[in-house]
Amino acid sequence: MSNLAKGIFLCSILSAIVTLSSIRSMINLMKIQKITYYLATGVLTAIMIYSVQMYLRNPEMIADYFESVDYPRYLVYPLAIAKILGLVAIWGNFSKWLKEWAYAGFFFDVVLAFTAHMVVKDGGEAFSIIALIALIISYFLGKTVRP
Repeated sequence: MSNLAKGIFLCSILSAIVTLSSIRSMINLMKIQKITYYLATGVLTAIMIYSVQMYLRNPEMIADYFESVDYPRYLVYPLAIAKILGLVAIWGNFSKWLKEWAYAGFFFDVVLAFTAHMVVKDGGEAFSIIALIALIISYFLGKTVRP
């Protein structure tokens, strides 16, 4: 075998090794992204389900709380239903525009909840911040993990 042939052979082996390691690191990155997406979406889901069960179990208490921050009392049940439907839209992955609207609704809900908790100063703003972080991670990673 000539030196040129040996060089070409070594280059092709090195190229194959580099390609395999690139593919392996890309697969690992996709696994990390997928795990992060499902964790963030799970955290968001847990927070939303917690708030829905509070709305449905203690509607009078929640309505009084809504009034204390100048939100209408009648929003308790529609907001609970909207949160359930939003979670179904995100987890169901039925259509892109429906999922976009669900994320937008959750964004406004979380921002308004944060504002309300800050006004009342009850310490509940931490859950709103966690929900906002989980929402952002879920939204952006969901575009690559579950297009």
